Amino acid sequence: MITIIAAIAKNNALGKDNQLIWHIPADLKRFKKVTSNHHVIMGRKTFESLGKPLPNRTNIIITRNFNYKAEGCVVVNSLNEAIEVAKEDKNPFILGGAEIYKQAIEIADKLDLTFVHHEFNADVFFPKIDTTIWKETSREYFKADDKNKFNYSFVSYLKK
Repeated sequence: MITIIAAIAKNNALGKDNQLIWHIPADLKRFKKVTSNHHVIMGRKTFESLGKPLPNRTNIIITRNFNYKAEGCVVVNSLNEAIEVAKEDKNPFILGGAEIYKQAIEIADKLDLTFVHHEFNADVFFPKIDTTIWKETSREYFKADDKNKFNYSFVSYLKK
């Protein structure tokens, strides 16, 4: 089961200037819990925005640069190669960015999304979710509070 995990805004915004636009601690806590002890696949820019490998996970970085090195990570040159490296994991996660999501949405089995109920000015966007292909299987709604500035929902989809 290949899972795409992402936090996206109402207008499908993912980020701006290689950074997340919002800060929702509940989403980060859930992300850590769900992805720990799994392979996480991401593009080079996403990795560099994190600044270091995510602990308790096998970090796989996709880049076109054949000379790219990142300590504590596996570096590959394609999404297919990344999936091959993660084949022993029953549920690897794809963390983005936008270009990786665009490729991965064709082959993923599950979408594990945090919808931020707000529109943001962004320069990268999540692909449109085609409901003829994806079926929503769960949704949990949360109101903004003193720690989480925006209303948000955790939503899962499975490929039909």
